Amino acid sequence: MTNPQYDVAIIGLGPVGATAAILFAEAGLNVVVIERDMEVYKLPRAVNLDGEIVRAFQSIGRADEVDALLQTVRPGDRGGFANSKREWMFGTNFKDFGSNGWQPNNMFDQPELESYLRKNAEEHPNVTAFIGMEACSFQDGTTAVDILVKNMQQPQEDHFRVRARYLLACDGAASPTRKALGIEWHDLGYDHEWLVVDVTTFPGHTLTNDTVQVCDPDRISTYVATKDPYRRWEFKLLPHETREEMLDPERIKTLVDPWTPRGTYEIRRAAVYQFHAATAGKWRAGNVFLAGDAAHQTPPFLGQGMNAGMRDVINFAWKLALVCQGVAEDKLLDSYGTERTAHATDLVEWAVAIGHLMEHQAAIELAQRQGKAPPKTPASLKSSGYGQGRESPPIRAGVLQLDQISDKGSTGYLFSQPIVTTREGHTCKLDALLGSGFALVYRGDLSLNEHSVEIVSRLNIKRLNIEKLNEQRGHFDNVFRTSRCALIRPDRIVYGHTTDTVDENMLLANLEKQLALLPLT
Repeated sequence: MTNPQYDVAIIGLGPVGATAAILFAEAGLNVVVIERDMEVYKLPRAVNLDGEIVRAFQSIGRADEVDALLQTVRPGDRGGFANSKREWMFGTNFKDFGSNGWQPNNMFDQPELESYLRKNAEEHPNVTAFIGMEACSFQDGTTAVDILVKNMQQPQEDHFRVRARYLLACDGAASPTRKALGIEWHDLGYDHEWLVVDVTTFPGHTLTNDTVQVCDPDRISTYVATKDPYRRWEFKLLPHETREEMLDPERIKTLVDPWTPRGTYEIRRAAVYQFHAATAGKWRAGNVFLAGDAAHQTPPFLGQGMNAGMRDVINFAWKLALVCQGVAEDKLLDSYGTERTAHATDLVEWAVAIGHLMEHQAAIELAQRQGKAPPKTPASLKSSGYGQGRESPPIRAGVLQLDQISDKGSTGYLFSQPIVTTREGHTCKLDALLGSGFALVYRGDLSLNEHSVEIVSRLNIKRLNIEKLNEQRGHFDNVFRTSRCALIRPDRIVYGHTTDTVDENMLLANLEKQLALLPLT
């Protein structure tokens, strides 16, 4: 199987697939996307976008457009836990600026954001889009993947084939691609049915801007102050309740009654979902890769389902570009699953822990009602709530200075992005000075040997001395408290930093090996 038509094919043009298509295309790759549905799904699903995802769009000049679709922080915006009376117990206030240089938590309306992403993907000159088409099957060869496609709108037409060097499956939780590959599904221990209710609010409603996990012994629930004018509830089903009775409009209104008067909202969507926690056993099989819900599923308590999928393709995009452009060997792509599996699993487990923490807090309140001793809080739950000290995990393996990885270090974490002013008086976010690829950020001087200069030239590594900059908002990464120089990946993860025993030349030499750079011809 030779001469693929495309560098990469993407099955599924939801928000993760569309983001992948845009990132790949902006990297100069020839992309084909295959999507069954003619239109974007009109009802909300995901509601929160992390600041680090907005930052990724910054690297391709689209962050301001994405940011314009997001809810700015409102008075009273916060996330946390409450008792059955909705009295605040603990949590954190939302901020309008974070370490990634953008608002950390951003509420959005998925139909609106997804429409923007799909339009950008479909209209990109490097993207060929087959909309209303289904990938029926695929055959993976040594150098390419053949995909059999049929027209869903005109099924009488003959099937046709597209050939791509690689295939990325963003085809959802039920992923036909994952199933065709026979990849096992690892259950992480959370399967419960919940009623999800989305509403459009009207003037006169009494809803707050809290996003709150209500730990009520009678029924655990979640309320999310999504993008105005929308709001969401998630009500956990009790053992005797059925989907049918929970979807009755009068039952839904009864559940919402304690929150706001009838007539101050309109039901936009109501559905019963089984919240899952699971990850795929592997994320690569030959030339085929999984991303998004095809690779992992999480309860929604952290708002990380779509964010995790976008992190997948952000991680994959720069590596795929290096391979397809003949800079690195194919084995670099093995690091995609190595890096993303552990990170996604950590976040899924955190979301599960929040679910268990809600149950535990409800059990404490129930014990108090009954005059009994409250259950002891397991150590594993003590840091699970918002604002309780737990932070997003680092990348723990892969293309990194591996001996520097720790829970308290900088390597494997996202590099901080303050707003800075140059000596010439230009003010911008730091990434604007780093370019879109690798970067060496340092204080003082760099001392590069001849081989390092070759690596810097080959990878077009940007060099930036932060002593020439002044912080205007935010701060330079904590790595500079102890280190002189840090090597930053295109996805803004800190690859590694200098120490008493590691200098910039060692960092670059290790990077060269881990990237599996091909020899110059």
